[in-house]
Amino acid sequence: MNKVIALVCVVSWAGFWSFGYLALSANSADSHQMTVAALLAAIGFLTGTFTYMALARKIR
Repeated sequence: MNKVIALVCVVSWAGFWSFGYLALSANSADSHQMTVAALLAAIGFLTGTFTYMALARKIR
């Protein structure tokens, strides 16, 4: 189970950085693209944080 949580953690952080970059580099005229990318980045951040904390608790 730790490997699955670790995989979700890595994928979540990758999604956070990828979609965060897309949100920051989106054209200001296209607010829909910026909003969707920001929401996906936020989901990646939250999922990555919670899975990281779950792994940290299991190690100790």
